[in-house]
Amino acid sequence: MKKNEYYIVGVMSGTSLDGIDLVYLNFQYNDVWHFEIINSETVNYTHDWFNTLKNLVSYPIEKLKQIDEDYTIYLAGVIKNFIKRNNIKNIDAVCSHGHTALHQPEKKLTYQIGNQPILAKLLNEKVVCDFRVQDVELGGQGAPLVPIGDELLFSEYHYCLNLGGFANLSTEIEGNRIAFDICPVNIVLNHYVNKLGFDFDDKGKIASTGVVNEKLLNQLNTLPFYKEAYPKSLGLEWVNSNIFPLVDGFKLEIKDALRTFIEHISIQIASEINKKNGASVLITGGGAYNTFLIQRLKILSKPTIIIPSKEVVEYKEALIFGLLGVLKLREQVNCLKSVTGATKNHSSGKIYLP
Repeated sequence: MKKNEYYIVGVMSGTSLDGIDLVYLNFQYNDVWHFEIINSETVNYTHDWFNTLKNLVSYPIEKLKQIDEDYTIYLAGVIKNFIKRNNIKNIDAVCSHGHTALHQPEKKLTYQIGNQPILAKLLNEKVVCDFRVQDVELGGQGAPLVPIGDELLFSEYHYCLNLGGFANLSTEIEGNRIAFDICPVNIVLNHYVNKLGFDFDDKGKIASTGVVNEKLLNQLNTLPFYKEAYPKSLGLEWVNSNIFPLVDGFKLEIKDALRTFIEHISIQIASEINKKNGASVLITGGGAYNTFLIQRLKILSKPTIIIPSKEVVEYKEALIFGLLGVLKLREQVNCLKSVTGATKNHSSGKIYLP
């Protein structure tokens, strides 16, 4: 008989490199899933780790493997400290996404570092991790994986939109959960504002002082990816090849590059969420705090935009990877073929014992 209550530590590190998100969760199943976020914290990366992770796609595979081992040990320390700081005693499993190093599903390749079996031994806890690999082996994109959580935990919203390194949209179409990456967000905005010495553009204030470059905006909006049918997903490699060379070619002031890219993001997202009348959109991720981006989105969009509690905004992905781990422990579907394009629904991830 399956148990109906779980205490989980969920761990997530996203492409925007704004730190490691950790949550201590209680899940209860009673016909539907309920959750409580008991403790939550984001641990910022050290300067060295930030620079290492920023350049992962440029390293040869042998160096990546060494970084993977080092990162797994580093991650174990971060998780251990979180457990100790919050005096957490009862843990059914630690469920961790790791950090994406390579994502090229068209080549049957996805690689998340920090998912080594030693993680379970270092923590002395059961670990569920490495959720993407199996899906790619089954012909899927390996991303996005959060939509199963949208379906099980946030079904009252027509759309779930996460504004992290990339904008991911999740919705139901003709009875199937569909999700895909729309466009880059913080992975680009942070890259340019870093040149001014800031980690991020607080509330989009710098972008709001810039001017849209219509020619650049038009070229961004006509990139072939935006015409592709879903399932589709983006990675840093695509941004390095398609976005940075294009933006850099215009030699704009940073404020104008940011302003133009905010407009690009808003147009791409609005074109998707305007497809349903009377819709509601739940917005989470760091981009939810970019006041200027949200303003532009509201102006261009028809649906009602809802920004939830700070905990859900900041920790929804860590929360849902916790749920993915629980579903894996129960050998229930946690990866939907309608989302990723895999050949079948499946229960993805690896379980490691201490």
